[in-house]
Amino acid sequence: MEISEAILPASYFPPGTEYNDYSPKILMPGLVDAHVHLNEPGRTEWEGFWHGTRAAAFGGVTTVVDMPLNAIPPTTNVSNFQEKIDAAQGQCWVDVGFHGGIIPGNAKDLKPLVQAGVRGFKGFLMDSGVEEFPPVAAEDIIKVFAELADEPTTVMFHAEKEPDVNASISQTWEPSGPPEEYQTYLDTRPASFEVTAIQEILSLAHLAPNLSLHIVHLSAMEAIPMLREARQRGVKITAETCFHYLSLAAEQIENGDTRHKCAPPIREQSNQDALWSEMLDQEDSVIKTVVSDHSPCTPDLKLLPADVPGTKSSITTPENAGDFLEAWGGVSSVGLGLPILWTEAMRRGLAVNETLLNVARLCSVSTALQVGLEDRKGSLQVGFDGDVAVFDDSAEFLVQKSTMLFRNTISAYQGKTLKGVVAETWVRGQKVHSSAAGFGREGKPMGELLLEPRRKM
Repeated sequence: MEISEAILPASYFPPGTEYNDYSPKILMPGLVDAHVHLNEPGRTEWEGFWHGTRAAAFGGVTTVVDMPLNAIPPTTNVSNFQEKIDAAQGQCWVDVGFHGGIIPGNAKDLKPLVQAGVRGFKGFLMDSGVEEFPPVAAEDIIKVFAELADEPTTVMFHAEKEPDVNASISQTWEPSGPPEEYQTYLDTRPASFEVTAIQEILSLAHLAPNLSLHIVHLSAMEAIPMLREARQRGVKITAETCFHYLSLAAEQIENGDTRHKCAPPIREQSNQDALWSEMLDQEDSVIKTVVSDHSPCTPDLKLLPADVPGTKSSITTPENAGDFLEAWGGVSSVGLGLPILWTEAMRRGLAVNETLLNVARLCSVSTALQVGLEDRKGSLQVGFDGDVAVFDDSAEFLVQKSTMLFRNTISAYQGKTLKGVVAETWVRGQKVHSSAAGFGREGKPMGELLLEPRRKM
């Protein structure tokens, strides 16, 4: 494929300069995945820095930002953060930043975490799934906003919350169908949960007008109008969506295939189409970034049936196999995002050049900006870190155990053929991985921990 904009004038290369000509492959800025659960320390059997960052490098992700939960302890104070840093030392194949956590009662721990170098903060408005990371209520958010009002950070929310229901209304969102049917699970987490949570966040946003707010893993198209209206009023709020919401649809999920369970849930095809439409509206879109929300677990927690397509598990099938209500929620996809987006964009018939620019904007430039790394990550510019993904847009690969380098090789994409292969990944000017030769530097990780505090804008 030829892209005229990528052809450099001869004068850019002084006589004698050595360089590699990668044409017809494409040089892209390394992806910045700003939403990854690496789970170490404490739940390293679920995921860890070594495996998770190797998987990232496989797919051209040169920076990941670790979420404050599912590790034990969570990143909710400086002492816990130091444990996280100690666990990561010498284990990372790409550069790694860290988010802090918001839980009830830790508002006074947040400024010290900003100074220690966390890139942003995340809180839940409903049960997170792990007891050490409880959800926050309005009174907690008010304290957080007061504490961080003028800090150079971003406050992010898992935006799901059950609406207050009048006693005369019978709606309870209790499961009413067989637990192995995906629709049963989908009915328990409707779009109204996201709308309710975002309404509460927006109702409090005036308390910290200078603070950047962000909705993580937006899945429901119904929430988009209120976010657009808030931005038009000057509220500093953005949203991200995820590779799985842009490529998977509820109608296609087989009974019992709990690899697809996540929260918020994967919704219908019409919802997916609406997310794409919003995401590609560069002028006014509320969706500024696309991330993986890589949230893995051990195979036993997924409650997989033995006959799920694409898997050949030696694990004993549990009695409640295929139970969407009991299985752990999370989709594993770190390092698969670029080919996932490319495959879906090509299926939709989108223009090649425009898609390349959109991927760079949504997965590199804007994600770097969101986490305060815009002066060194996310772009191919002089003075930046030299993070590069060499992308072969015409190659294909089958997602199987050998192409899933995260610790537990279970994913909703298992058994699928994806278009687009990252031929090489470079971090700070050093080749970390190639599809031909694997990992370089004698197999030693060379990623850095990104602990420099964010600068005030």
